[in-house]
Amino acid sequence: MKKSRGRTGRKRRRKHLQSFMDGVSCSHKLEYIKLKKWLKDRGFEDSNLRPAEFWDTGRGLMTTKALQAGDLIISLPEKCLLTTGTVLSSCLGEYIMKWKPPVSPLIALCTFLIAEKHAGEKSLWKPYLDVLPKTYTCPVCLEHDVVSLLPEPLRKKAQEQRTTVQELYMSSKAFFSSLQPLFAENTGTIFNYSALEWAWCTINTRTIYMKHSQRECFSLEPDVYALAPYLDLLNHSPNVQVKAAFNEQTRSYEIRTNSQCKKYEEVFICYGPHDNQRLVLEYGFVVMDNPHSTVYVSSDILLKYFPPLDKQRNTKLSILKDHDFLENLTFGWDGPSWRLLTALKLLSLGADEFTCWRRTLLGDVISARNEQQTLNITAKICHFLIQETQHVLLQISQLKRKKENLKKHLALVEALRLEDLKILQKSAEILCNLNMAKT
Repeated sequence: MKKSRGRTGRKRRRKHLQSFMDGVSCSHKLEYIKLKKWLKDRGFEDSNLRPAEFWDTGRGLMTTKALQAGDLIISLPEKCLLTTGTVLSSCLGEYIMKWKPPVSPLIALCTFLIAEKHAGEKSLWKPYLDVLPKTYTCPVCLEHDVVSLLPEPLRKKAQEQRTTVQELYMSSKAFFSSLQPLFAENTGTIFNYSALEWAWCTINTRTIYMKHSQRECFSLEPDVYALAPYLDLLNHSPNVQVKAAFNEQTRSYEIRTNSQCKKYEEVFICYGPHDNQRLVLEYGFVVMDNPHSTVYVSSDILLKYFPPLDKQRNTKLSILKDHDFLENLTFGWDGPSWRLLTALKLLSLGADEFTCWRRTLLGDVISARNEQQTLNITAKICHFLIQETQHVLLQISQLKRKKENLKKHLALVEALRLEDLKILQKSAEILCNLNMAKT
């Protein structure tokens, strides 16, 4: 009897350990205890979610009971949400209302976050501010050396993102100065560029969509932001579905799951069907084996493999541009996209086939020669991108050894490039099989 009970005990202990293998609870940490108390004071009912550290996703929320499709994951009362309404009812409100030209809802929220962070112990939002990330891995925060290692389309967007934040800072400086009566210190040191960058990243990566009615004291940009303490600890997975919205009856922001989740597992929500380049740009992370991930082919690469002496080359390019076939050309888990193949088919048309270009755009087969040449060039492009990706991965591993301070940022680009490499290798395999089937 005793023996078997001992075995059951061991089994149970093993099962208990197993349940925490994926995530280690952080509920005992002081910052989370304070956050939960602060939320409770604002009407938040304790749910089945516990903050935890997960080996693959970092900080997230685990469930203490099994969840079924249709279950309410979290319901956060309006009082817990940080919106432009919160900002206007603070001491910043009167300054925002009299400032001309009006500031944007985004700048109002950034200003509030910076001011509250500066207030430290005196801030009513301190328990929330204490659990916000101190730094971010959005492209706007990346060093130039790291940005240069991103794939070309993302590199361009990363530079645009940095320009946006820099312009936002420059255009808000006068407004920040107008807040001087509220502070003992110089506003220039409080509202500096790095403070705005941090606040901008906080809003860009963490806000939930919540429409607010247009107020005259704000510029015409849509006022659709709300920061949701605790709820914003939920991580993204492309493999789950949720329903999220503000419930007018309960005056709470609610999330319901359409998926099942086992006890002690991490609870995920879905930010949308985003590929990894979009996830890096907007949120600063990568999802491994992301079903939506793609590798983009720029028009420069497209033209590398076509004879410059083709007399119809410029006309072909104009046709592709007019019919929007020079953007969003990709390789995915299922090989080259239809758009990429169509663009290459049109560029591969012989002089005697050129009059058929309209049929090409509709997906018709023009000739066996055209089909074969398209496949050959697609394979060449795929191999070129594989080599380029491998070269960048080598650069990253060398930089990681040299620049300890960039390790976190380099790891992000490395994860993105490794995922690209997997997609390209899969595409090369698919193209090889297609070629063999044709010969």
